[in-house]
Amino acid sequence: MTGSVPDSWPVAALDPIRRLKVIAAGSRHPTYAERAFDVPVEQLWSVVSDLETELPLLIPGLRAFTLTEPTADHLSGQAVGVFGYRERFTVVLRPGWCLMQSTLLTSGMAATAAGDGSRFAFFSAVRPPGVDMVDRMRAPWSARRSERMLDRLAERVTARSAPGRAE
Repeated sequence: MTGSVPDSWPVAALDPIRRLKVIAAGSRHPTYAERAFDVPVEQLWSVVSDLETELPLLIPGLRAFTLTEPTADHLSGQAVGVFGYRERFTVVLRPGWCLMQSTLLTSGMAATAAGDGSRFAFFSAVRPPGVDMVDRMRAPWSARRSERMLDRLAERVTARSAPGRAE
């Protein structure tokens, strides 16, 4: 090909939820859930992005999540499970976008405005090869677990939005 590439090439811009869907689709055996919320995206994201406070309340089996060692564009986080297992995560956290990855797990959250409300999506996938059996075992519970997580998120948004509530 000769000459330069024209400046008029089409550009495909994806909102955070569509980006998360693409990442989930490229993952092995992802769990994905999405829901509409009747609150502005800023109000929803202020809850979701408070990882240290809210993740342990939203995700069953997670006792604590601590952010550590920020770098220029990433954070590090340490998750502690209810049985004491620790896993270190690389975290990218931006408005409406959170992607976390450890040696065992990739997960993400995204939010976008939708009319007067917002849409929120969550996904997780086990990373190592050879864990297909684990993924098949968790599959029947994954959809229910994701829906319960979204129910808890709705409760947390309501609790943190209530007038006079100190959370």
